[in-house]
Order: sequence, then C-alpha cells, then structure tokens
Amino acid sequence: MLTADFDYDLPLELIAQTPLPKREQSRMMILHRRTGEIIHSRFEEFPDYLNKGDVLVLNNTKVIPARAWGKKEGKEIEFLFLKESKEGLWEVLCRPAKKARLGDVISFSPGFEGKIVKVESEGKRVIRFSSGAVLSRLKKIGFAPLPPYIKRKKKNVELRAQDLERYQTVFARKEGSIAAPTAGLHFTPQILERIKTKRVQVAEISLDVGLATFQPVRAKRIEDIHMLEETYSVSQAVSKTINEAKKESRPIIAVGTTSVRTLESAFKSGKIHPGRNSTNLFTYPGYEFKAVDRLLTNFHLPKSTLLMLVAAFAGLDFVKKAYQEAIRQKYRFYSYGDCMFIL
Repeated sequence: MLTADFDYDLPLELIAQTPLPKREQSRMMILHRRTGEIIHSRFEEFPDYLNKGDVLVLNNTKVIPARAWGKKEGKEIEFLFLKESKEGLWEVLCRPAKKARLGDVISFSPGFEGKIVKVESEGKRVIRFSSGAVLSRLKKIGFAPLPPYIKRKKKNVELRAQDLERYQTVFARKEGSIAAPTAGLHFTPQILERIKTKRVQVAEISLDVGLATFQPVRAKRIEDIHMLEETYSVSQAVSKTINEAKKESRPIIAVGTTSVRTLESAFKSGKIHPGRNSTNLFTYPGYEFKAVDRLLTNFHLPKSTLLMLVAAFAGLDFVKKAYQEAIRQKYRFYSYGDCMFIL
C-alpha cells in the first residue's frame, strides 16, 4: 500500500489549539464496524456504551515537562528532553541544531547546565548533566511538549499551567512520556467512577510515548516504514484480568493507540504476557488484531502511523468515510480534539 492512501485534506481551523473548558465535553463519533453505521455523540455518554464485565485498558504514563530553552553564550536553543539513557545522560532534540555543537555547555537555569557529549543526526544530541535531579528541575522551568500543530508563542507563560494540566490524563502516574496518550484526555474522575459503577474492569498498562508515536513518515510504501522502539509494561494482575476476559469472550477496550500497541505486543501464544519490554510493532491494513476488540481514539494526522493503525482496526474505506463526515460536522482534530469509539 502507498502512504498516500492515508492522506486527507483538513481545514486548519479544525485543528484544536486549546482544550475545551471541560474534558468530557468532547464530541465522540461512534463507528459500528459490523453495520457501517456512524453515530454522533458526546464523550460524557461513553460509559453508556460499556457493559458489566468489559475490560477498559488505560495507559497510565505521565508526560514530563520536556520542552525547555537553554542558552549557549547568550543565544537560546530549544530542547526537547527525550529520555535519560544512563544516569546523568539525556537524549534530546534541539533546534536550531546547528547551534548545538559537540562540547558546548548549555545553561538552562542557574545551577542547571549540561555539556553536549554526542552529536547525532536530525537534531538529536546527548547531554551530560553534572548535577542530578534533572526531572525535578524540568518541572520548574519546562513546558508541556505539545506537538508542532498546536501553536504557542515562545515561552507562553500564560498557557503554560493550562497545558501542563490538560496535556495530561487524570490517571497519569508513571513519568516518562514526551507526548500524551490523547484518547485518555477526555476522562474525568467522575466518568471513571461511572464506568466502575457499571462493574467494568479498569486495567492500567504503561507505555512511554516517545518519538515512535509521532515520527514523520517518509517512505512511499507503508511496507517500508520502520517503527522506533518504545518501552511498555504490563503487570501480572492486569495480564490475568485480560486473559480471563479473553477466555470468557468479554470485550477488551483499548483507550488509545498506545494501549493497542502494548496489548498486541504483549499478546503471544494466545495470551497476554506480563513484564517490561520494548516494541516496534507497526500495524496497518492486513494486520490481524489478537488482543483488542474495541478502540477509543482521537482523530489523527494524515499519513501517520497512528491513522494506519486505526485503518487496520476499522478498515481504510470506513475510516476515510468517518473522517470526511467529521470534517463536514466540524469536529475538532488531533491532540486537544474530539474522539471516535470503534465498536
């Protein structure tokens, strides 16, 4: 298949730039795969589509304030902190990359500086920090690592607090992501309580959202796409919950593409295996899903691996039809936008 098969035109005004006042106010498109029916709803009605015994799988990863500006000889460089590879060593992206050279010392705030010890391609660098507690320092000066289609003025202090709160799920626990599992942004404590009241089993996995989730696709054929690895973990208790449900033919409902990647990667020899592992699983039309039965997801970018996953789950033609309907109905798109529930 061609990457171009997953392209579509989106009016710029439909790209959500800020979250709605309340998380649960998002619109929700319901896709019935069996009948081809499309229904327009609201996320506050999501619990009504769940039943006793269903298993709802959430990604409890927590976004770190990974975007920060550092200075080299008085000139500012923007950095995105990706992950700590070893103690004191952080992989980062920087721009303009040409300003960040091997051996440069970068100052982020008084007492918080590091030295570039490795230069890699496409703006990637490795910085060694002499002092520890890099994450705690980022929490004081860092900004939410919003995707580039959400436009913010440089160091927008006015929206910093809002983005740090709203570009984070209410069930986020395990720090380590540089992007939010956006399908989870619609949930509130009240919605989760309604779900649990219906005796739906809520299971939490963790996948650290990294570059793999939003890497640009350059290949012309999707068969030539190679995903970067991301780390995930599934507990013994969660694997037991899901495996029991599968034996009893109870639906497994994944909240977001990261939950899908985790469950499908952990599913081997007919069951979910617990543990901490890495995955470069790439799902596109033709992939046979083994663990996931239903999917809650946001609307994704054209020609993205996330859209390819959704097309694999619901069928490319059906997804294209749904996206065109969403555009006609003026749904809000992408991270701060609306969602769809695929049954």
